[in-house]
Amino acid sequence: MNWFIAFLKSSLGKKLIMSLTGLFLMIFLVVHLSGNFQLLLQDEGKNFNLYTKFMTTNPVIKAVSYLLYIFIFLHTIQGMVLWRQNRAARKNRYAVPVTKTSSFASRNMAYLGMIIFIFLVIHLWQFWFQMKIGGIGMITYDSHEPVNNLYEVVAYAFGQWWYVLFYVICMIFLGYHLMHGFQSAFQSLGINHKKYSPLIKGIGMIYSVVVPLGFAAIPIIVYLLR
Repeated sequence: MNWFIAFLKSSLGKKLIMSLTGLFLMIFLVVHLSGNFQLLLQDEGKNFNLYTKFMTTNPVIKAVSYLLYIFIFLHTIQGMVLWRQNRAARKNRYAVPVTKTSSFASRNMAYLGMIIFIFLVIHLWQFWFQMKIGGIGMITYDSHEPVNNLYEVVAYAFGQWWYVLFYVICMIFLGYHLMHGFQSAFQSLGINHKKYSPLIKGIGMIYSVVVPLGFAAIPIIVYLLR
């Protein structure tokens, strides 16, 4: 057991945790985006609210959600630890200096990550936490039990131009963060070969553009159609 703890504390162990938690979070983003697309249905939020009810009451999904919160915390903490270690190493001239050919995302992963984390805190407080403490009104559909009218809260937020702008800017930062993080995660797991690395990089580029673009498009469309 001691060797396992020592491994997790090592630089390689930290990178492994970063990779696995990062890949899990990337899968979650796709699921979350597919659910958010229901905000665009012209049904006054019925499908979105019922979807939210299912996601917050299903025992399996609730268990996964707690795992998600743990992974967000681990990913953030490990990212900061690695960033401080790399920064200290550069000062001591033990690490390879960042070259001019490195990308904007790779040079600023820690800062991009901190911005995204701040966005997540605001996002969770504004929607998820308010729902948990009963700060959101209830609505009933047909024979269904009353559900939280989260759609009303989200629609109101997306009706504010400054919030839409803030959301879109954060999605741009997310895109840059994913652009480097996607390929880096596979490299840390040892999945790096001249035959399939270009494919991984290509998929990562597509993912890093399509997913943040999808998230950014939703508040813009809701704002324009309000």
